[in-house]
Amino acid sequence: MSKLTPVTILTGFLGSGKTTLLKRILNEPHGMKIAVIENEFGEENIDNEILVQDGREQIVQMSNGCICCTIRGDLVQALSGLLTRRDAGEIDFDRVVIETTGVANPGPVAQTFFMDEEIASRYLLDAVITLVDAKHGHMQLDKQEEAQRQVGFADAIFITKSDLVGKNDVTELRHRLVHMNPRAPIRLVNFGEAPIDTIFDLRGFNLNAKLELDPEFLRAEDHDHDHDHDHGEHCGTDCGHDHDHDHGHGHDHHHHHNHTDRIASFVFRSDKPFHYGKLEEFLSGILAVYGEKLLRYKGVLYMEGVDRKVVFQGVHQLMGSDIGGKWEDETPGTRMVFIGVDLPRDAILKGLENCLA
Repeated sequence: MSKLTPVTILTGFLGSGKTTLLKRILNEPHGMKIAVIENEFGEENIDNEILVQDGREQIVQMSNGCICCTIRGDLVQALSGLLTRRDAGEIDFDRVVIETTGVANPGPVAQTFFMDEEIASRYLLDAVITLVDAKHGHMQLDKQEEAQRQVGFADAIFITKSDLVGKNDVTELRHRLVHMNPRAPIRLVNFGEAPIDTIFDLRGFNLNAKLELDPEFLRAEDHDHDHDHDHGEHCGTDCGHDHDHDHGHGHDHHHHHNHTDRIASFVFRSDKPFHYGKLEEFLSGILAVYGEKLLRYKGVLYMEGVDRKVVFQGVHQLMGSDIGGKWEDETPGTRMVFIGVDLPRDAILKGLENCLA
């Protein structure tokens, strides 16, 4: 079987700098052959100084070995078309970048890689990268739910144009983004300058035994809930502490603003194992009722009678799970993060508590 071709989805609201970042990627001397799928025209389209388009084809050959394909039909057709041309020896590429429109919800784009059999057998969705404009980010998040969805879906978040605002503004925006999505690392990117290893091969959709959550989010949660232990400065998800959880989860900590984001996240932690049957039934019910509101969720689970970690993650109603590594030196425990739209946080947390053995 041929190796799966990794795909990166580049998203962000209008003017966030997606095309600037994409140009930078395409001009880097990394030796990769990149196919680009764009689904927008106009001001944000890659300009003609970078690409010279053959008007007879949808394919554009670049000096850096990049091929560009504008979406004129369905995303599946665009992806299939690239495969057909590559199989025929007409073009060559070893990864794909999809640049979405500024107002696009990345959810349906991501789902394409799990729901279409041909696409799933030839492509591997690597990560969703979301750009947020430091100058206009708060306003866009306040007014546009799609901007919030783009943050909720992200595997990595790049804050752009930070040179146009003060340091406190950047700090406040970062706090807000962490609150919305604590599993996506956040970095400042100026003029599209980002190391390639922060863009490609992030493995955001791979099942693995690590669940990285922003330490700031965890510390804020623990402080908020008066836990009876002190987390170290770098206590992440694998810190091995026994976590009490009297889950009051009031999430207004850390924020010096009154934004009421519909997209929000919360974490469930326990050092008690789950009962398999109860958990399966509960999660099935949650997905059936709230699947469309669940943007991303992931967890490392401690299951009764299982001596290894159980890893799960999902997008909307699509959930996968696998057996991970042994607990080794760490104390077994469950860590789950849910990111979604107007989720009934307290009901989900209580339901999970009831699934413990």
